Amino acid sequence: MIMYTLPFIAAFIGWFTNWLAIKMLFHPREPINILGYSLQGIFPKRQKQFAEKLGSLVAKELISFDEISAKLHDPQTVQRAMPFIEEKIDGFIKVKLKEEMPLLSMFIKDDSLNGIKKGMVKEIETMFPALILKMTEGMKEDLNVEKIVTDKVSNFSSDKLEEILNAIMSKEFRFVEIIGAVLGFLIGCIQILIAQL
Repeated sequence: MIMYTLPFIAAFIGWFTNWLAIKMLFHPREPINILGYSLQGIFPKRQKQFAEKLGSLVAKELISFDEISAKLHDPQTVQRAMPFIEEKIDGFIKVKLKEEMPLLSMFIKDDSLNGIKKGMVKEIETMFPALILKMTEGMKEDLNVEKIVTDKVSNFSSDKLEEILNAIMSKEFRFVEIIGAVLGFLIGCIQILIAQL
């Protein structure tokens, strides 16, 4: 009878060892010395290297400054911004200009104001790509994607890192635990067959 409990005991051991291995990815958070050997969870121990690799991967494979810059220089991006700019120029000419320079607004008719607005909008539309280029040149050093990702991940608390990875991989972790139980059960069954032979 005891022999027939072997598959269940082996299943429990398989599940428990896999569960423990997953827990040891994150725990213990701080190094613990056991008989001269330092024991610490893999992610807390390697968080800096993990952050550097992730930063490098994101910067090289996912998001690069050159792609962001190209998107900003895209003529469609300029065209999407133009209605907003035109609205602001229109508001300036019709309201603020009259408030700031009431004497000037008395001598300029609405047709002339519309002409000024059209000229300003056209000039801004022409100037916009050069303005974006000038802005992005200065931002390249400040917007270092690799450094931003590396710094953020390096500064995560161990709890936050565990929470993020569990949110992403909870199903996979559960699958690993179940596989451990299934393999343990199968090994227990094989042990019974070997014992009976």
